[in-house]
Amino acid sequence: MSGASESPAARRAKPTQGSGAAAGLHPRNRHQGRYDFALLTAHCPELSAFLITTPAGGTSLDFGNPQAVRALNRALLKVQYGVAHWDIPDGYLCPPIPGRADYLHGLADLLAEANGGVVPRGPGVRALDIGVGANCIYPLLGHGEYGWRFVGSEVDATALRSAAAIVRANPGLGEAIELRHQPGRGAIFAGLLRPDEAFDLTLCNPPFHASAKEAARGSRRKWQQLGKPAPGRDGPALNFGGQATELWCTGGEASFIRRMVRESAGIAQQVLWFSSLVAKSEHLADVRRHLHKAGAQDVREVAMAQGSKQSRFVAWTFHDAARREAWAVARWKG
Repeated sequence: MSGASESPAARRAKPTQGSGAAAGLHPRNRHQGRYDFALLTAHCPELSAFLITTPAGGTSLDFGNPQAVRALNRALLKVQYGVAHWDIPDGYLCPPIPGRADYLHGLADLLAEANGGVVPRGPGVRALDIGVGANCIYPLLGHGEYGWRFVGSEVDATALRSAAAIVRANPGLGEAIELRHQPGRGAIFAGLLRPDEAFDLTLCNPPFHASAKEAARGSRRKWQQLGKPAPGRDGPALNFGGQATELWCTGGEASFIRRMVRESAGIAQQVLWFSSLVAKSEHLADVRRHLHKAGAQDVREVAMAQGSKQSRFVAWTFHDAARREAWAVARWKG
């Protein structure tokens, strides 16, 4: 928490270090250390086909194979979160689960601040996932970890059908996860929220490239990092996949988040904390400027790390500390 002597502007601009910043994953993250491939393959035998032996004689996964990454996700969701049935269409984003879980744990910490330091659990907490994707990953993890309810929005009809199939295939998820089509391709919150509903938090993994060409360059860099040649025209875009709406938008990540900030001001009283991943640290200053202009009362930059990969999310609220505590009393303690 920011000190009482700081000005409101200083508090808005000051980054806060999340628990996963320097030491790796968040302490509550279930995916600490190396994957237990013996346990995972015992529950999902199909994963064994993608295991490889490292030069040091250990066991690892062929992370350059999209089918391997998909099988790993299926195993992790089954073993760690009780999601028995999960799949996505070819070519859609297959996200790294440990990093996605870290984002949720960081958001849970923000909610805990208004709740006496205790993370609120159960269906009383309601989250909005902007761009739920074919994988439906944030609702699955957030419900499995904390019992929260989710609304997931999506512009891509095929992705929405895939997410709906996952929800239908797993008993009990239908009561916890609602999916909505966002008909306005240029809209984020506009036309999505009903006038009488409220959300405790929103989250988003925005498309970070500004064009298809830029996304292709990013894909080639990923393959080079994996030490493999990039696939041909008919091959997968990258090991974690991704459709156009998942990978790029006009103006890229910075433009998308600016739009999100503008639209969030219009529904300021319906949401406690807004948030978004920010892939490129050089965009943070621009995000801060627009949040200050929009009138955000508190802005947090929470750093995350998984191995050598550094990431972060930005969260903002239009409620001061007293109103946040009143919100918690009304929604989680009432």
